[in-house]
Amino acid sequence: MGIDGGMGAGPGRGPRPGRNPYQLTEETPVYVISVAAELSGLHPQTLRQYDRLGLVSPDRAAGRGRRYSARDIEQLREVQRLSQDEGINLAGIKRIIELENQVAALQSRVAELTAAVEGAAAVIQQREAAVHASYRRDLVPYQDVQHTSALVVWRPKRDG
Repeated sequence: MGIDGGMGAGPGRGPRPGRNPYQLTEETPVYVISVAAELSGLHPQTLRQYDRLGLVSPDRAAGRGRRYSARDIEQLREVQRLSQDEGINLAGIKRIIELENQVAALQSRVAELTAAVEGAAAVIQQREAAVHASYRRDLVPYQDVQHTSALVVWRPKRDG
């Protein structure tokens, strides 16, 4: 799973269709910036900077206040780890996040295509079975093949 767990960040992460809108998930934006800063171990100004740079983009409340989800908190911790422990600059971290999001999107697409291919293969097998079931069983294939046990000896002509 990528830095952001394979999901995109920012707007558009709202509740999924068919889900209880009051059910909290790791994507539900519930933490104000001060709580998110406390949970991630970072200063609120660092969170604002990360938002401006597009590293971690929380959802916005009606009053334009930032609201962080549990997934955002994990991503903040990962950005901090990459920066402090691995020595990667913020531009590099942003590129890593972009590439991990792209990989996650491609993996999702591969899964969709695999399911489509498997579905098509099942349909083909069903149609093939239906064709075989429709064969007339009272007809027997006939081939007119001459079987012989004759031996032919070849002798070259002698010039003579």
